[in-house]
Amino acid sequence: MRGARPVTRGAPRAEYPVPAGGWARHRREPPGQAPHDLRKARRVGTMKIGIIGAGHIGGNLTRRLTALGHDVSVANSRGPYTLAALAEETGATPVPVGEAARGADIVVVTIPLKAVPDLPSGVLDGAADGVTVIDTNNYYPRERDGRIAAIEDEGLTESRWIERHLGHPVVKAFNGTYAQDILDRPRPAGDPERMALPVAGDDEAAKTRVRVLIDELGFDTVDTGGIDDSWRQQPDTPVYGLRAGVEGVTKALAEASPERPAGFRG
Repeated sequence: MRGARPVTRGAPRAEYPVPAGGWARHRREPPGQAPHDLRKARRVGTMKIGIIGAGHIGGNLTRRLTALGHDVSVANSRGPYTLAALAEETGATPVPVGEAARGADIVVVTIPLKAVPDLPSGVLDGAADGVTVIDTNNYYPRERDGRIAAIEDEGLTESRWIERHLGHPVVKAFNGTYAQDILDRPRPAGDPERMALPVAGDDEAAKTRVRVLIDELGFDTVDTGGIDDSWRQQPDTPVYGLRAGVEGVTKALAEASPERPAGFRG
């Protein structure tokens, strides 16, 4: 999600300290997932993460995930040479889009929705077995993407439409998060100001993996349901852009309407 505030550039890694044992050590678990379940699921050590898209969300996820010690490859449509500054700042590896998923445990797709069909064929080929794909995208038909009939006429959620093009299940997360909050608002578990992010997906194992990663980044999560339920966190819903904890996010999700707002129809 694009915010009104500028994205911080050149922030040193020291601004993102990780408590001993990671953010999950003292986590306060949201409803629907017992604390021991996420602790059991938590992966020890580093993961290889590919990020396709180096805009506000992709850039700041690159900053945080490298600071947490993960092995990050990042790609954009303009080529690796345009990512030299980000690579120097973070230690991430700039790669062509077609190589971003190579060996990756998690792939983040964070590009304009209209650009998804233009991704290289087999963009996820070479990823690790059981790769988890995170979709951060939103549909802006008037502002950017143009009208997409499958979304508006067939009633597909944005993430279901993306799954069709990728040929792989996705987990929807970060789509309603202000990019700057990824840098500015991590909190240890139990902090009363800790924000919660909604997460939707059909694959429970993949969704748990994403929730564990978000916990490590310093945020709680709320399970939105499956991808067909992800309309609850699309643009102009009550949870979109909401800075709240588990209770507030859960309430906002329950208040969402399945009807697409007029301002987000083409």
